[in-house]
This record gives sequence, structure tokens and C-alpha cells, in this order.
Amino acid sequence: MRHSLRMFALVPLLIASVGAAHAGSYEDAADLFKKAGSSAAFFSKSYAYAVFPTVGSGAVVVGGAYGKGQVYVHGAPTGEVKMGAISLGFQAGGKAYSEIIFFEDKRALDEFESGSFEFGADASVVVITAGANAGAATNGASAGASAGENDATTRGVYQKGMAVFIIAKGGLMYSASIAGQKFFYKPGRAQ
Repeated sequence: MRHSLRMFALVPLLIASVGAAHAGSYEDAADLFKKAGSSAAFFSKSYAYAVFPTVGSGAVVVGGAYGKGQVYVHGAPTGEVKMGAISLGFQAGGKAYSEIIFFEDKRALDEFESGSFEFGADASVVVITAGANAGAATNGASAGASAGENDATTRGVYQKGMAVFIIAKGGLMYSASIAGQKFFYKPGRAQ
């Protein structure tokens, strides 16, 4: 029992340490995705997007993630969004990544902004693994590897009006899933 309590106590520390080490601006994160393979094409064909410069994720059996982002409609900031996730199961480690969610149309954005939106088990993500030898994705999406962030190759599609891409920033953790991420939207520019 004591061992379990110590493990649970480590999760917030893992998340905080990974996330704090890799903070960045919303514009810088968006620029990375504009230069990273086919995620760049989504900027011109999407209605809106939400960008998270740094999502920190950590786990020791019980995991958690947190990130703060900003929503853009046609390139203009319209609101801030916070993301959190808690997960159970076989997992250990910590990581930091940038995440972007593209919205195909106003309906998809309205669903996201409706209160506390959550990705279900069928959600998929394309993980841009620049500088690595392998790619990973959930639910059949594909990803490739490359020599650097600026020329990563990826392939993504809209699923239920949304397409999600992630660029790994650092850390090591066994997981490539966005299921269970919960989002809280607030109109107005993020601080």
C-alpha cells in the first residue's frame, strides 16, 4: 500500500518536470507543425486549430498529462484551452510533446468548444518522430521518420472532423494515445 502511494505521488512530479523543461510559444509550436510534413497542409484546409506548445505527461502505473493551448480560427486567436488526462494500466516514464488539433469545419470546432470535450477510445493521432528510426500512430493512421523536425514525413486524415498531430520533444514513455484527453475551452486570448 505504501509503495502504491509513493508511485501515485511521483506522477505530478514527472509531469511538471517534463513540461517545464520544454515550454514554448503558441506561434513557435504552430511553426513547427507548418514545417513538419503533411501537417502543414492542414493549415490551409482547416477551419480552425488548437495548438499546445508543451504537453507534459508522466506515469508510474497511473499516468497524467497537462497542457495549455490556444485556439485559432482562420489564423486569429479566439480562446484558450486547457488539456488534462488521467490513465491507468501498464505505463512508466515521462515525456513532453507539442500537439495540434485541426478542425475541418465550424461544427467540429463547436463540439470541441462546447464545454468539456474528451477524445474517446476511437481517436487517432499521428506522431511525428523526427530524428528517430520509427513512427507510431493509433487506429491505423501512419507516421514516418526523418532527419529533423523541419522535414518529418507524416500522413493524417480528419476523423469526425478533427485531425491530431504530435511532435515529440523529449522523454521516454510507452504510449502513443490521445484517448481520454479532456479539454476545457475559454473564449479570449491565452495568457
